[in-house]
Amino acid sequence: MMARTLSRYFGMRFLTAVLAVFAGTLALTAMIDFLELMRRTADIKGVSGLAVAQISIYRVPFITERVLPFAVLVGAMFCYLNLSRRLELVVARAAGISAWQFIMPAVVIAALIGTAFTTIYNPISANLRELSTRLENDLSGDSFRNAGRDFWLRQRSDDAQAVINAKSSRQQGIELGGVSIFRFDPAGHFRDRIEAKSATLEPGFWRLEDARFYASGQPPTDRETFRLATTLTPAQVGESFATPETVPFWQLSSYIELAENAGLGAAGYRLQYYQLLAQPFYLVAMVLLAAAVSLRFFRFGGVQKVVLGGIAAGFALFVLAKITGDLSKASLMAPVVAAGLPPGVGTVTGLIALLYQEDG
Repeated sequence: MMARTLSRYFGMRFLTAVLAVFAGTLALTAMIDFLELMRRTADIKGVSGLAVAQISIYRVPFITERVLPFAVLVGAMFCYLNLSRRLELVVARAAGISAWQFIMPAVVIAALIGTAFTTIYNPISANLRELSTRLENDLSGDSFRNAGRDFWLRQRSDDAQAVINAKSSRQQGIELGGVSIFRFDPAGHFRDRIEAKSATLEPGFWRLEDARFYASGQPPTDRETFRLATTLTPAQVGESFATPETVPFWQLSSYIELAENAGLGAAGYRLQYYQLLAQPFYLVAMVLLAAAVSLRFFRFGGVQKVVLGGIAAGFALFVLAKITGDLSKASLMAPVVAAGLPPGVGTVTGLIALLYQEDG
């Protein structure tokens, strides 16, 4: 009974610390993102601070998704250092509770947090990110879109081929804004150029709005709407226009299947899928690393070195995840290995350090 009570107590202390760190990160990110959006929209007339704040709120969950492991790491270190400072860990050890017993609640909670973030938080943040993009485009129009990167896509058919350039993309490339289309004949010779305000992908064609046609030796002609034939599917378009981070977790598996059936590479999306699946293990690794540098008697000193050591370990794990991710996207490493290697290395490192400290 005493062990269960202490487990609940240590678990609640850990959860409170992680939530406090994550809430602080959310607030700081929201403030910085709001100021950046205010700067970017300062030259656009009729933009209210409330509208910018709404966009920023929708963007923040997507931005902070990447800092969750560091929130767990810092929260775990803060929790264990505070328990050590108040001699609660010393009392627990004196009562016969081993380090593994008061680490286990944090490990279980970290795994549950990772599962919740993968299955609930990630889909919500991806959808809110898409909604924020729509609000940005509706709010500021071409002035805002031209500040971003261009999107490119090539399509082929039996009688022609075309290169599509767009200034903005919505709904994973289904809706495009600021469209320029360069059409070529089967021999590859330039035929004409089409400028359109927007393009929407529908079954078998792109529907262009406010299209203007430019052909060599002919005056420009305007069409209110125009249908450009295409054989592209939403999955094929999404492969070019959507980034893996903007695809919700529950749609990734079907999206990968559609892309591979269309003969397209889906390494980035498969990597994202496996990384989200590995999120609980990644957070568990962060807890073990934090425990490895924090479970010491507080009065021994060297707290600054402990904190720096834990942060350095977390940063090294982040760099490893970045390197393996880049290798996977370059087809030099299997996505499942790239996603599983960082949490595996972190878990083994933390376990070895704890075994050495606690069991000799």
